[in-house]
Amino acid sequence: MTTANALYDVPGPKTRKRHRLYGIASTVVILGLLAWILYLLFDTDQFTYTKWMPFEYKGIQELLLRGLGNTLKAFGLAAVLSLALGTLLAVGRLSDHRPVRWLSTLVVEFFRAMPVLVMIFFIFVALKVQPLPALVAGLTLYNGSVLAEVFRSGVNSVERGQREAAFALGLRKTQVMSYVLVPQAVRAMLPAIISQLVVALKDTSLGYLITYEEFLHAGKLIASNLDYDLPFIPVVMVISPIYIGMCMLLSWFAGWVSRREQRSPKTEAVDVAPAEPGTLLPRVQ
Repeated sequence: MTTANALYDVPGPKTRKRHRLYGIASTVVILGLLAWILYLLFDTDQFTYTKWMPFEYKGIQELLLRGLGNTLKAFGLAAVLSLALGTLLAVGRLSDHRPVRWLSTLVVEFFRAMPVLVMIFFIFVALKVQPLPALVAGLTLYNGSVLAEVFRSGVNSVERGQREAAFALGLRKTQVMSYVLVPQAVRAMLPAIISQLVVALKDTSLGYLITYEEFLHAGKLIASNLDYDLPFIPVVMVISPIYIGMCMLLSWFAGWVSRREQRSPKTEAVDVAPAEPGTLLPRVQ
């Protein structure tokens, strides 16, 4: 009996038939839902030439491309700064000095609990900051605080014996973190890090509320144009797949990095032959 079969009972003929019926029924329901949505779109004239005509004009295309570029710019800045802030706060929370640990915990809990939209509006209105810096600052404070908890949890998830063995070898705390704990924690942290970066990417759409000309702001300008019979649904059908595609690209990148780490010689186990009593083990390079 294989390990997989030992974990659960192999479904019998009746169970497999029932599962097959469930699959067919689910497929029929999903196809029916899609057909109903298409019917509503055609019934409300969402595929008429008038509503899709704006996308033929070069000015509209440049507006969308400029908005997409601004979205990627805000996301890139927020992602880099969030990772840096998260690392700094995580180090503070793992510090042996109580004042540093308490201060870092206070900052993390405050900005993690604060709605990101409130922070963006406060920075933009109260501090009179330009739209792009206000958006990036709000995203950085929120996502950096969340990532700090991800980093701290990832480091603490490494087996305690690894830390103790490293200290027993005479390594300093910085060396233990850099060479022992963090490399092992990266694999566990990577899915959560990418998930939070996806959240940051989607939250860049909040920039349109403070007049930042990002992708959603460009779509809003097109959708509210009376000359094209308010093409709201066509704009959504154009913008949504692009947002979804960018999020899927981030997820693919995370999977690629994970597979690369697994194939890396630095992460492969090293087999050491048992030594005779009184002999020294060979040094692992």
